[in-house]
Amino acid sequence: MTLWGGRFSSNTADAMAALSRSVHFDWRLAPYDIVSSKAHCRNLVKSKVLSASEGKKIENALDLLRKDIAKGLITPSILDEDLHGVIERVLGDRIGDLAGKLRAGRSRNDQIATDLRLYLRDVSGDLISHLLQLIESFIKQAKRYDHTYVSGFTHLQHAQPIVFGHELAKHAHALLRDVERLEQWWSRAGVSPLGSGALAGSSLAANPEASAKALHFDSSAGNSIDAVSDRDFAAEFLFITAMIGIHLSRIGEEWILWSSTEFGWAKLDDAYSTGSSIMPQKKNPDVAELARGKSGRLVGNLTSLLVMLKGLPFAYNRDLQEDKEPVFDSIDTLILLLPAVIGMVESTEFDEKRMLLGATSGFALATEVADYLVRKGLPFAKAHEISGKAVALAERKKLGLEELTLADYQSLNKLFGEDIFKALTVEAAVASRKSRGGTAPAALGTQLSELGTLLSAAKRANTKRVAALAKLWGEVETGNKPGKKLGTRATRAKQRRGVGAR
Repeated sequence: MTLWGGRFSSNTADAMAALSRSVHFDWRLAPYDIVSSKAHCRNLVKSKVLSASEGKKIENALDLLRKDIAKGLITPSILDEDLHGVIERVLGDRIGDLAGKLRAGRSRNDQIATDLRLYLRDVSGDLISHLLQLIESFIKQAKRYDHTYVSGFTHLQHAQPIVFGHELAKHAHALLRDVERLEQWWSRAGVSPLGSGALAGSSLAANPEASAKALHFDSSAGNSIDAVSDRDFAAEFLFITAMIGIHLSRIGEEWILWSSTEFGWAKLDDAYSTGSSIMPQKKNPDVAELARGKSGRLVGNLTSLLVMLKGLPFAYNRDLQEDKEPVFDSIDTLILLLPAVIGMVESTEFDEKRMLLGATSGFALATEVADYLVRKGLPFAKAHEISGKAVALAERKKLGLEELTLADYQSLNKLFGEDIFKALTVEAAVASRKSRGGTAPAALGTQLSELGTLLSAAKRANTKRVAALAKLWGEVETGNKPGKKLGTRATRAKQRRGVGAR
């Protein structure tokens, strides 16, 4: 059914109805629409638009409807335009004309904006949980390889020796920033549009603050026009998912390189690899490749929403119907991808001997030569030049820097002594980088301890947010009587992914 009519003298064209229909993708918001409808119903009772008995009857019907949707007993029909129409239609079948009273004081404009915020606040907890698991996986692997020496790279060329645990820990830092962005987003998305009506506010639902509190938002909207047209929260959410995708792509690229025959660092677990239909020897890093590939659609979804919003006049426009599919796709993509990446990271074994062999390749100790001369009192610019000449000399002799003789070094500068060779070891080079954030094992230990503290704090904060939403589902659906819940978090997770949406 549609929620409009009266002034029209002809039926909607089939092509128009097909174009307008959104229920095939917005149906996943049904649980959130029911929760917000119950909060709105109580507002109407307080505003004397509904009697207490009418409000109770509507709430009971919404409770039953919520259960039936969770069981998959109610699905949209081909005639339904959007999820709001389905819910009003089914309520009408069950409680008659009373269902139409629930529409008083609100519009689909503030309704869908509220539903989408509730949905994203709910799903953000799942994303954070997955990210924290991935961060924990990197911390565990970094601890395992905290004394494994390997060449670091810039421009994909050998640069300086580092501890491999330091290499792994960098991903934990990047992913923690994603968690921080989601935490900051949560606060900005904590404004309830419910009660804003079509654009001017409501003369019937007179207490939007009460609805906001019931739905565990931090406040109601300060401007009704902005409230119904704002999709900043969706765009920002898609930016965060795009950044997560970028980070997963970069992780994937490294895993692809490290597992190649040329590198030979990483041994992928069979459970997170695939083979070839024609080449029996192949063991392909498909998780890593799909992480790299799927980042494109995450960036594309962000671009799609931003382009749609650009130049859009304020208050509601039908263009805003196009906000949900990119949002849903990005969420579904990450919820599918993150567990596989977690498994890949946790199960990968690394060849420490192979790594050590390349730790001094490409004259990776050249910076140690320059630093040695600086400690002898030479300006770094001059030390850099002499170190470069040492590299050129070693190249001509087809030797490593550590294989040159003292005479070779003293031919470049008389400040060189026997102690230069103490500096030209992987262990010494790595151990000297002991400042905060450096690659020395001691510095890495401090770094991993700090990461562990941040991880624990993020877990506690996410548990608190998830508990707040769990309380919402308990309280709103039982008339502020905590304890009895309609539907579990697992059930809502299925509905968030659109299970049973068609």
